Amino acid sequence: MKTFKTGGIHPPENKFTENSPIEEMPVPAELAISLNQHLGKPAKPLVKVGSEVKKGQLIGEADGFISANVHASTSGKVKAVKPHPHPGGQYAMTVFITADGKDEWAEGLDTEPADWRNFSKEEIIGKIKQAGIVGMGGAGFPTNVKLSPPPDKQIDTIVLNGAECEPFLTADHRLMLESPEAVIEGLEIITSLFSGQAKAYIGIESNKKDAIAVLSKLASPKGIEVVSLKTKYPQGAEKQLINAITGRTIEQGELPFDKGCLVQNIGTAVAIYEAVCKNKPLVDRIVTVSGLEIGHPKNIRTVIGTSFRDISRFCGDPKESTNQIISGGPMMGKALFTLDVPVVKTTSGILFVNNAGIEKARERTCIRCGKCVDVCPQGLAPWLLANVAQIREFDEIQLLGLANCTECGSCTYVCPSKRELVHWIKYAKALVNNRQKRKSA
Repeated sequence: MKTFKTGGIHPPENKFTENSPIEEMPVPAELAISLNQHLGKPAKPLVKVGSEVKKGQLIGEADGFISANVHASTSGKVKAVKPHPHPGGQYAMTVFITADGKDEWAEGLDTEPADWRNFSKEEIIGKIKQAGIVGMGGAGFPTNVKLSPPPDKQIDTIVLNGAECEPFLTADHRLMLESPEAVIEGLEIITSLFSGQAKAYIGIESNKKDAIAVLSKLASPKGIEVVSLKTKYPQGAEKQLINAITGRTIEQGELPFDKGCLVQNIGTAVAIYEAVCKNKPLVDRIVTVSGLEIGHPKNIRTVIGTSFRDISRFCGDPKESTNQIISGGPMMGKALFTLDVPVVKTTSGILFVNNAGIEKARERTCIRCGKCVDVCPQGLAPWLLANVAQIREFDEIQLLGLANCTECGSCTYVCPSKRELVHWIKYAKALVNNRQKRKSA
């Protein structure tokens, strides 16, 4: 069984919803569609208050090379265009749409499936760009850009990420079980962009044996290899996944295409199939709603822009004992300050938890035990990065590999002194970035 060579942990999996089929959530009365659902510049609004829109209509246009289109998730009328809380913790310009109850598609969208083999490479990438597809595993990088590496970078390996290593999350697992044909078609479309010569893999953790069996049956005749991976966090991180499957190491300063590799998420592959073959923009996604404090944990398909509050009601409401709500998984997700935030393209899960038994401990002095070094998948010394961050020696911290930290949280998880190691590393990154921006200005 394959895995990455350095570090890693195995927190409790808590996959409570792994056997819960995907449920369709009705379109709520009002949607809040953020124009910042991707890495890069937010989209430019194309609608104003009072505009009538159809489902799938372009309401936000990509603003620059690293940006992505945003579409209406239902038909209705634009109520407002204003800043609104975002699940990432910031405020973002948001289009509010009052649904008309018809959920009517714009003309020519969500059509009967077409054969993707009839389209050229340029047409396929154009459809992906127009559909506003981004990496749905959490990073949100515009997919059309990722599928267009520099001409001198020869891609020979395509990896589809089905690891879903974060505790609680099962959205990708259910998607692999319930839409395996779309997963395979999406991967075939991706592979075709590289002259069909690239070897395709699907990496799935060993705790999803049913998904491994289902996809192996469909993948094998097409020359796609399904790889069973050890259940270990962060197995689904891009660099770790590449190392586990190919043995190649992405060094500091390198990107996957420097080693001939390209990685896409399961949800992204399905969105690519729908965009290319059905002319469907990215207007919905699968979300895991879980945790011990929600009435009915579920996997749901919901339209982009649905508020977390509406989702919590659909899933039986959180218990009164809930004291933390997390967007994403418990390792890399973000705690929310309000339920009035919308689902965005990168929303993989919503967790309702009670941390009463593990109140924030007082951060103590580092005891040099080395546990954080042992588990760091990037081979860094997190204790040292945090120490240097605290004294604000930002030139030194960059030499120690600050940029190579993926903020997976493994170090904080194992630290016996309860040091907020990832917090300090993020703090250093923010200040270094701000300093570089000032120098550029």
